[in-house]
Amino acid sequence: MMSSLEERLDIAEQKIRSESFRQNKGLGNEVGYYVFDYPAEKELLVRERIAYMQNKNSRSTDGFDLVVFDLYDIIIDILEAEGFLEQCFKFEKQSGFERIIRSVGNLLKINDEDNLIVKHIDENTPKDAVVFLIGIGKCYPVLRSHKVLNNLHQTLDRVPVVLFYPGKYSGQELILFEKIKDDNYYRAFKLVD
Repeated sequence: MMSSLEERLDIAEQKIRSESFRQNKGLGNEVGYYVFDYPAEKELLVRERIAYMQNKNSRSTDGFDLVVFDLYDIIIDILEAEGFLEQCFKFEKQSGFERIIRSVGNLLKINDEDNLIVKHIDENTPKDAVVFLIGIGKCYPVLRSHKVLNNLHQTLDRVPVVLFYPGKYSGQELILFEKIKDDNYYRAFKLVD
């Protein structure tokens, strides 16, 4: 029998609080990358629960920081800092959305080792943390989850990372909105079945 989303979130919260999870024990020394999948229509419930967990977290009592990165917010912040956000709106009207996807991808260095999103996450992750990545659905199709995970995997290996994914994760492929497969990432464990 499949657990309810609330039960799965309870299990996820228990897991991240365990010291062995935070030390990546039992994973054959592989870096702890996880996916928590959920139905896209439950996005608001998941956001509320993540905010609750983050507000409840205290380094002094829990022994770790729960750091939440909204990938969409990071993209917007970078675009604003580069003075490119308003330009994007104009450029989309002139050249279409596909051109914006390419331009923003180039600006963010999505395919490069010095990916700006990965750099931001790495530079803002303290020691003894658990990282939650959220907002992937809001970023689609500008940012694909496998791009972030693959690049982050090369850089951030000191703390566990959990991608909250509004779709299905089979353990081998990510399926967004029941149709779109993002099957280029295979190194993440399913956080909760």
